[in-house]
This record gives sequence, structure tokens and C-alpha cells, in this order.
Amino acid sequence: MKNIKYLLLGTVFGFILTKTEVISWFRIQEMFRFQSFHMYGVIGSALVMGVVSLQIMKKLNMHASSGGEIKIEGKDLNYGTAIGGLIFGLGWAITGACPGPIFALIGNGHLAFIVVLLSAIGGTWLYGALKEKLPH
Repeated sequence: MKNIKYLLLGTVFGFILTKTEVISWFRIQEMFRFQSFHMYGVIGSALVMGVVSLQIMKKLNMHASSGGEIKIEGKDLNYGTAIGGLIFGLGWAITGACPGPIFALIGNGHLAFIVVLLSAIGGTWLYGALKEKLPH
């Protein structure tokens, strides 16, 4: 019962994704074909909002829910990161959904995305199994 707030927040988030057409396969294809600014505007707005929010939290000396300091550590761009990004982008372009909207799409009745969800879970499992052998 204590996790009900997360279910409600996720439901509201899914509703927002639906109403803003961020989960629309057509909108995502427009983005990858450089035919529309819609998705770039949404992603750019989220990026700016995230940066501003983090700066405000740091200024107010806020802490993470675990009590620790809020900090984002940089990551090096290397061969493995580039390959992983390409695989992620390819999956996004082919399926028309990044991981977040998969649940909203299933909730909207697009049951074919259950296959996408299972594939994403399988890919995550495969990465975990092969992690030590992959370039990082």
C-alpha cells in the first residue's frame, strides 16, 4: 500500500505521455526522419528542466532520499558506450518506443508492445550476463 503513490504518479505520467503524443509511433518516426520538431522540443525541454532542477536542488543543499548528496558523475565516451547508444537508438527507431513509453503504450491497448517489453527485459538480462566480456 505504501507504493500506491508510485502507481498514481506512473499513471499520471502515462496520461501526459499519451496526451502530448510522445508515445505516438508516427511522432517518433517523424523525429528520426527529421520531419518534425515536436519530439526534439519535448526532449530538449525535459533536458533543460532537468538541468535547472538539479541546479536548484544543489543551491538549496537538498539531499537524495537515501540521505546522500545529489551528484551526477561524468562518464567517459568510449567504444562500448557508442555501440550501446547505437543499439538503443536502433531499437527505438525500429519499435517506435523508448523504454518509458512502453508501459503507456501497453496501457493504451497496443498489446503488440508486450513483445517489445519482453525484448527489452531480455536485452537487459543479456547485457547483465555478458557485462564482464563487453567493452566499457
